[in-house]
Amino acid sequence: MTQANGTLYIFSAPSGAGKTSLVKALLQQTAGIGVSVSHTTRKPRPGELDGVNYHFIDIPNFEKMVAQSAFVEHAKVFDNYYGTSKAAVETQLAKGQDVILEIDWQGARQIRRWRADAVGVFILPPSRAALLQRLQGRQTDSDEIIARRMRDAVAEMRHYAEYDYVLVNADFAAAVMELQAIVTSQRLRLSRQSQALDGVLAELLAD
Repeated sequence: MTQANGTLYIFSAPSGAGKTSLVKALLQQTAGIGVSVSHTTRKPRPGELDGVNYHFIDIPNFEKMVAQSAFVEHAKVFDNYYGTSKAAVETQLAKGQDVILEIDWQGARQIRRWRADAVGVFILPPSRAALLQRLQGRQTDSDEIIARRMRDAVAEMRHYAEYDYVLVNADFAAAVMELQAIVTSQRLRLSRQSQALDGVLAELLAD
């Protein structure tokens, strides 16, 4: 069998929808899929590690990478810059690894211009009240910042229709299973199976 290229996934969600936790669970329960570690100019949060959660760099170095066209997408979010390394993503996909990009709708649009075959997944909270409760539960932001995040969350959610799949994170376990179903269905698509099973198909269909 020939090794098929991996699938590129775009995962977007408003802050507080539980995307990070869902992705972590998906990775633990699903082989052959990983997350592209983005670059950012924001400061690390407690417990975050450089090279694991993000590549933390300063603004001058980020701007240098932009000038070198090193990013397939980059955007400014909450006064900080985020970007996805083109070389890192291409290397993973060529190895047959599925790759998840955790980016907002602006970055998603840039990715689609680069890779039209990218699969978009939008994650919604069950309600606005639940979203607010989750943001407040972090106990890391002021009321002013939380209010701003809520406004930005609504603006983000207005772009849900630009994605291929939409799911509501009301029940965590169920949402993880839905994400696994999406990955499985994409792996069974004809375009990927015909590439991966070329030898098997040739033997099965030989005269």
